[in-house]
Amino acid sequence: MDRPGQLVRGAVCARGDAVNQLSEHYRQVRRHTLALAEPLSDEDCGAQSMTDASPVKWHLAHTTWFFETFILERLEQDFVPFHTAFRVLFNSYYNGIGEKHPRAQRGLLTRPSMAEVRAYRSNVDARMASLLAAASGHDGAGLQAGLASLLTLGLQHEQQHQELLLTDVKHLLAQNPLLPAYLAQPLLPPPAAPALEWRLFEGGLCEIGYQGAGFCFDNELPRHRQYLAPFELATRLVSNGEYLAFIEAGGYRDAGLWLAEGWDWVRSQQLAAPLYWRQDGQGQWHEFTLYGEQPLVAARPACHLSLFEADAYARWAGARLPTEAEWEYAAQHAGVAEPLQAMALHPRSAGEGGDRGSLLQMLGQGWQWTSSSYAGYPGFRTAAGALGEYNGKFMLNQYVLRGSSCATPAGHGRISYRNFFPAGARWQFTAIRLARQSSVAA
Repeated sequence: MDRPGQLVRGAVCARGDAVNQLSEHYRQVRRHTLALAEPLSDEDCGAQSMTDASPVKWHLAHTTWFFETFILERLEQDFVPFHTAFRVLFNSYYNGIGEKHPRAQRGLLTRPSMAEVRAYRSNVDARMASLLAAASGHDGAGLQAGLASLLTLGLQHEQQHQELLLTDVKHLLAQNPLLPAYLAQPLLPPPAAPALEWRLFEGGLCEIGYQGAGFCFDNELPRHRQYLAPFELATRLVSNGEYLAFIEAGGYRDAGLWLAEGWDWVRSQQLAAPLYWRQDGQGQWHEFTLYGEQPLVAARPACHLSLFEADAYARWAGARLPTEAEWEYAAQHAGVAEPLQAMALHPRSAGEGGDRGSLLQMLGQGWQWTSSSYAGYPGFRTAAGALGEYNGKFMLNQYVLRGSSCATPAGHGRISYRNFFPAGARWQFTAIRLARQSSVAA
């Protein structure tokens, strides 16, 4: 689905040199989105596999619509839209902008063609370049005042769609009985995962939420205090091998492990394994990946799991899911920082390294479900105007996920970042990190 986004925090420095830096960043982000679509045919780019997913063509157009609607329409002299119908076709959920094409019918948009969408991107990019050039000049102070913050938000928004593009394509290709690969490259076997261990955190009165002078989304604010009882957090994500043991122990058949709604969900859909897992005629398990179908590797983290599955596994393992405050507090105290490797197409084993901090796989492998309902922090206020719809109106019937995934762009792996999805969602790279109460006195 179109990721419900968030507003930029505060003002971004708008000097001419800052605008020049943003101009280069704009070019890099826009080029990367096109590069992600490069392995795909026009037919691939036009199809929609489910309501929650969008066609690649729609992602390419909608991210362009964002810059045209929220920047060019406001700041460009003598603004004329590229195509008047695009204002409706590629609006996602902004009621303040006007009408929207039905989300479930995005895959029926055989027109405009991919060539026309690429032309739309080129047109808007050229107009944005002219606007940015004017803003960086000596007489551009008036443009600079509002441009930098809007541009930063637009780029963060497009990077969110880069992740969605990959996960939506994965879901689409998995529906094809040919099981085609997004990239036909070997997925090499990883080293074994280290043993799952537990790290104690004493808790107490702590602060969570973003702090610093850089970018964050508004749902990461305001920073505030919470009290945490002592708890323990698993040192890595649950692996495929461990989740397979849950399946083989009858986990999907034991109603006692599941939340009531989760049990109804499992039975109504007749589920017996994670999304993309398949058992062949010889009883061997396979996993569909962006590299095509691969034998299931026990050491890799189990992913594409719903909150229902994550919660049931945690109960079976004698543990629970962490709260989002516990997750962030632990990440702060364990020295977790964004991994150095770039976006990837599949999660890595905990044995492959790359983590920065004493807790493994906190960032860059799989979004980790928490038991926390998604709501505003104390003092949160929804911003005025259409951009205020970016976040606050989605704070109902969803749960918070923390960390980031293998498909998350660089810069989005903040420990204060709050992702959110309904309990049954599992087409994202969603994983499990276990928590449990500690017997240590507070």
